[in-house]
Amino acid sequence: MSRFISSLIVSLAVVVLIGCQKPVEPIPFTGIEKNYDRPLPAGQWALRKIDASMYPAFGDAWFAAKGTSLGDAVERSLNYLAKPSAQGFFPSGEITHERAVSSLILFREVLARADSPTALDDLIRENFDVYISVGCDDLGTVLFTGYYSPIFDGSLTRTERFTVPLYRLPTGFQKDPQGNPIEGLWHTREEIETSGLLDGQEIVWLGDRFEAYVLTVQGSGFVRLADGSLFEIGYAGHNGHEYVPIGRILVADGKIERHTLSLDTLIQYFRGHPREMDAYLLQNKRYVFFQASEGGPFGCLSERVTPLHSVATDKDIFPRACLAFVDTRIPRERDPSRKRRLRGFVLDQDRGAAIRAPGRCDIYMGVGDSAGKRAGFTYNEGRLFYLFGKEGARLEEAVPVARGRDDG
Repeated sequence: MSRFISSLIVSLAVVVLIGCQKPVEPIPFTGIEKNYDRPLPAGQWALRKIDASMYPAFGDAWFAAKGTSLGDAVERSLNYLAKPSAQGFFPSGEITHERAVSSLILFREVLARADSPTALDDLIRENFDVYISVGCDDLGTVLFTGYYSPIFDGSLTRTERFTVPLYRLPTGFQKDPQGNPIEGLWHTREEIETSGLLDGQEIVWLGDRFEAYVLTVQGSGFVRLADGSLFEIGYAGHNGHEYVPIGRILVADGKIERHTLSLDTLIQYFRGHPREMDAYLLQNKRYVFFQASEGGPFGCLSERVTPLHSVATDKDIFPRACLAFVDTRIPRERDPSRKRRLRGFVLDQDRGAAIRAPGRCDIYMGVGDSAGKRAGFTYNEGRLFYLFGKEGARLEEAVPVARGRDDG
């Protein structure tokens, strides 16, 4: 799924790792710009094994970890890893497919045993090796943003109100398993939206052009039909062009104040300046195609993503489906403009067009307007850790995972 919120909001915090000292708390933004999108240098792995003195406080995540949501997310990662196609993405760095699977099974048992924050922290430290993302600066600094699954009003047929189409995958379009066009770049967003070349291949119609734009970069969502039912659409592929964040362009042009930038401000801006949509939206040539879906929303592993327990990273440099731990700040539910500390376990189950570096991570916030507001205000630095079972670590007889299958 492509991520829209990933490049929108102003940075609020800086995290620094110095030598072998324990990472310090986030501090207020200093005004020093970082290149969060700095590519991983050639020949370098995105993860670095760290000493136990640098481990985060895993016990802080005990309460949330004991709920059913994290356990469900773990099972979805195991289901993905059991599919034959998953083995083709390993080894990832020094992580083998076997170690990825055994680490999740071990963590499942740790969750069952840990009866307190201290017990969870102790079990993790005894049984897991911990790695940290090298981040954007080789010091572990990662920019965390948020994404969500929007719900917009629409229709399965064109009406007087709903006139803006979203399209199915074009007839004869050849793609690889990740949805990339095999035959090279396809038509641009402007050509798709203005030429009529996809007439007759509409999957749904919306009433607002910017809402349609959000879906074509978000990659999935829900459309509320006239009878109140929700029609789910999911990612089917894309036209191959690079994602361009229009939020940055609007700030650079002085259209929106950098400290106020969010999805809400973008929606309000284009409602007040509809004639400027061509000038900005078409600068993002990337376009996502859709298919009918159900049971989602799904990440790039074709497994359902879980609010606050699924993240999107660069799948070319991070091990997919594996267990990770985030330490950052996210918006509060009742007041998204205020932040709270998030230390929690997540599964690496998605990717995004704007998430293409070791210094970026997107947290899935959920479905609907409330999740969208939190996603829009998620823009904070922090740290991203990955956990893999130590060699020979074993709490008790491992329970084998069910055999998966490849879809489609």
